[in-house]
Amino acid sequence: MTSATVKSLAHSAGFHLAGVTSALPLAEARYYAQWLAQGYGAGMTYLHGRRAEMRADPRTLLPSARSILCLGMLYNTPLPYSTQFDLAGRAWISRYAWGDDYHDLMRLRMRALADRLLNIQPFDYKICVDTSPVLERALAQRAGLGWIGKNTCLINQHIGSWVFLGEILTSLDLHPDTPTPDRCGSCTRCIDACPTRAIVPAQAGPGGPAWALDSRLCISYWTIELRGPLAEEHRPATGAHVFGCDICQDVCPWNRRAPTDAEHAFDPRHAAPPLDQLASLAEDDFRKMFSSSPVTRARYEGFLRNVAVAIGNSGDPRFAPALQRLSQHPSALVREHARWALDRVVS
Repeated sequence: MTSATVKSLAHSAGFHLAGVTSALPLAEARYYAQWLAQGYGAGMTYLHGRRAEMRADPRTLLPSARSILCLGMLYNTPLPYSTQFDLAGRAWISRYAWGDDYHDLMRLRMRALADRLLNIQPFDYKICVDTSPVLERALAQRAGLGWIGKNTCLINQHIGSWVFLGEILTSLDLHPDTPTPDRCGSCTRCIDACPTRAIVPAQAGPGGPAWALDSRLCISYWTIELRGPLAEEHRPATGAHVFGCDICQDVCPWNRRAPTDAEHAFDPRHAAPPLDQLASLAEDDFRKMFSSSPVTRARYEGFLRNVAVAIGNSGDPRFAPALQRLSQHPSALVREHARWALDRVVS
């Protein structure tokens, strides 16, 4: 089986990007270890320990692996970016979470692709989508899918950075593609636009990345992964964001002409919902509204915490009754943030 055959079948299976790299130890693992040592992983303990060590060599997941098929699926949609949208009275949810959970769709298509390949030739394989301990952006760059930009997202010169990544580790010996060179040049728009200055000098040494993401300063980390209270000094910078942040991608010139995807699973259902609607959600309502959506990762209490902060940042006194209700919520986390927000809308 040839690399050309594999990539052709990948495109016919619905993947916009496909490339091959060798299943060998990654020099980039050293930079990942430095990133963790600098504390940039914040409270994401699952990034440390044995799972961190496994990322250095893909063969820890599949000992027979010789090649890795790297795949990308576009999720851009026609709605405006957060930097262009009138968010008065509304919350912002990251573009990747507007539709169905991409993990499910990606795995489904990757299994179907693997089955088609197995009809041609038997081989061992393992499917990885985001949660597996692999350095997927480094692998994708090596496979020619794009380069890792200053905002630390993978960027493809033809379709931008609104891309979900996945990998099929395989025992097939496939010809590898050529790594993609960096094409960010002198542009610093993502760095300049970040409201929390979360994109910082990497200090990775010669040959390493020039810029890194400090999760401790990232709105996406605060609104998705952080458990517990959001530090008061950080709350104003989150603006209307209640799940994730797209600013560093919204301003990227490579996304200016990014095509939109026809995949209906990613059609926007929850791009910018009204804040008062979100503030009134009971836990069952939250689960129903965001069923099959990545938004549930924030958990109910964390999501209401984010909603309260977004309402406080709006400064709109119309939301005072909603905050009054949240200030009586059974969760101490929600109550504290609602009272903080109430002080901002009634003062």
